[in-house]
Amino acid sequence: MNGYALAHLHSQSSHDDVLEYLERIQGTLDPFGGRFLVHGPPVEVREGEWPGTVVIIEFPSLDAARSWYDSPAYQAIRHLRTDHIAGSAILFEGVRDGHDPAKMAAAIRAAR
Repeated sequence: MNGYALAHLHSQSSHDDVLEYLERIQGTLDPFGGRFLVHGPPVEVREGEWPGTVVIIEFPSLDAARSWYDSPAYQAIRHLRTDHIAGSAILFEGVRDGHDPAKMAAAIRAAR
């Protein structure tokens, strides 16, 4: 299953450090098969509140996402973003091909 990194960025900044981060991040992703799926578009909020924007990066696996995030190359540039943009970042696994939410509900009901 693919792994994903999601960042909910609460603010934007064109600080020189952030621009350097943008210039260097792809080089940290390439060794781990990472690619941007979403990179900071305006969001249309339909439920709740969502201040800011979103970034989603896809990896071949959750282990690849973890290895990228923990890599010396990424850790060397991470502060360029986090020093200037508030937000949260999470790593998670996607669903298997053929994922069926009705079967998921049935399994949860059976386990209750």
